Amino acid sequence: MTQSALTIVNVGDFPTGLRANVQYSIQIKLSNGFTRLGHLVLNFADRDMARAQSWFKNRKLGRRAVNATLIEFCRHHRPDLMFLGHADMINPQTLAIIRESLPHLRIAQWNADPLFEPDNIRRIRAKLDQVDATFITTAGEPLARMREGGRYAMSFMPNPVDPSIERGRADLVRDLPYDLFYACGNPRVPLRTICGTAWDMDRFITSLAKHLPQLRMKLAGLQGMPHLKSTDYMRNVAASAIGLNISRRADHFLYSSDRIAQLAGNGTLVAIERQTGYDTYFEEDEMLFFATQEELEEQLARLKAEPATRMRMATAGRARYFARFNERAVAAHMIAVLTQQCSPEDMPW
Repeated sequence: MTQSALTIVNVGDFPTGLRANVQYSIQIKLSNGFTRLGHLVLNFADRDMARAQSWFKNRKLGRRAVNATLIEFCRHHRPDLMFLGHADMINPQTLAIIRESLPHLRIAQWNADPLFEPDNIRRIRAKLDQVDATFITTAGEPLARMREGGRYAMSFMPNPVDPSIERGRADLVRDLPYDLFYACGNPRVPLRTICGTAWDMDRFITSLAKHLPQLRMKLAGLQGMPHLKSTDYMRNVAASAIGLNISRRADHFLYSSDRIAQLAGNGTLVAIERQTGYDTYFEEDEMLFFATQEELEEQLARLKAEPATRMRMATAGRARYFARFNERAVAAHMIAVLTQQCSPEDMPW
């Protein structure tokens, strides 16, 4: 098997319907990356397919049908590779049946959720015996534990950025509508650990606002503000000078939600805890790193007063992120690991 002209089935939550949240999702970026590397990519929307094949448009009721459909889909197209991204509708037994028909097929799963969530670990492990490689957006010791002494091929994958998706250039604008952006799915369940302290994020934002009343904040899902979706979300990211990239915990090496790519790619300066390890890949003048709340507040105040400095940092961070973690680089690494052209432990970033 060569790395040219491969047929790839990419299974995930693709936007075949009107749901708004997935236009900047990782699965779309990976499909773009595979295609731009010269491969034939066939997207299979497992959740929407399950809904479509249920009388009540309920994906759980359509689970058996979508598994049968994927088997026939693969038998028809005879792919070389299959990637499963959070494809929880697909059963491990389905992958075993597909392998019987296509013994040359190599299968990988990828997962962008944290390894400190037991239910997420359960979902990953459910398919380990039926996939040839697993890609996770966490590195270091948590990923090493998942390998179980080398029993399973596990590889780090960064959250990819895509120039056709992250198109904003907040780094080129001196006077933006907002100084700080932060979006949060649920501000208090669970609490988020920031610099060693557990926070209800509504209270954390209140604390920031009290110490930095001059900041114009754009919030989504906090302080009673509605969530932002689709183009509204990306438009507001690109209208913000600095973006808080705070996940639930910072103690898992290189773990971040895909928010980091959306911020950096749109030229919004990323504010992130040092403990995440991203200072391994980015310099002090490329991201706003902090180890305490006081350091975060001092940096925010300084960069609010020095827009030219903020712009230079955001431009440098954006350039570095695109150079290291673009959709083609991430897709190429995943193919190389899956086709055994490089080791899963390789970190070519």
